[in-house]
Amino acid sequence: MTDVLTERDVTPGLLSRIAVNATPLRPTDRAEVAAQLGRVPRGLVGIGARCACGRPAVTITLPRLGHGEPFPTLFYLCLPYLVKEISRLEARGEMATMTSVLSDDAALRAAHRAAHESYIARRSLLGDVPEIAGVSAGGMPERVKCLHALAGYALSAGRGVCPLGDRALDLVGWDGTTCHCEESPASRDDETSAAAH
Repeated sequence: MTDVLTERDVTPGLLSRIAVNATPLRPTDRAEVAAQLGRVPRGLVGIGARCACGRPAVTITLPRLGHGEPFPTLFYLCLPYLVKEISRLEARGEMATMTSVLSDDAALRAAHRAAHESYIARRSLLGDVPEIAGVSAGGMPERVKCLHALAGYALSAGRGVCPLGDRALDLVGWDGTTCHCEESPASRDDETSAAAH
């Protein structure tokens, strides 16, 4: 007996228990995610959140991959525009800023710990992997290590579950009602620069 579900065991009802914005895979999703990531996705069983146009924005991945490797990252950010925007936050030191705020704010620290526990509970719906027991993602519960993981979690689980993921999405001005698939952060910078002159 396996300790993790298989792809065919992952039903729409189970996905909705994992995350409020989760949806089953559509026929084109695997190819779309492969194009977004530049590689074939492994362990893909659902989409955690989508761009307004319907393209995948976050993947849902099994906690144990095909060759037996444990994989703790349940929600994986894949929408190129959002990946680039979140990378910019990381490059400007936002993870250190958030970690500092976390150490100073008891309520935020408690919410970050609750997000960590909820992440593990959501992942456990797909199976039990002892090697990653107690491990979530993004540096939870003690610090902020990866804003991509936190933003993907926040997009999938909905606002209020992962406060620092929500904050990252706010900082990049994420608007879930607008398609961002053809947008490039570089072109937005060019427009901003041109408008300033």
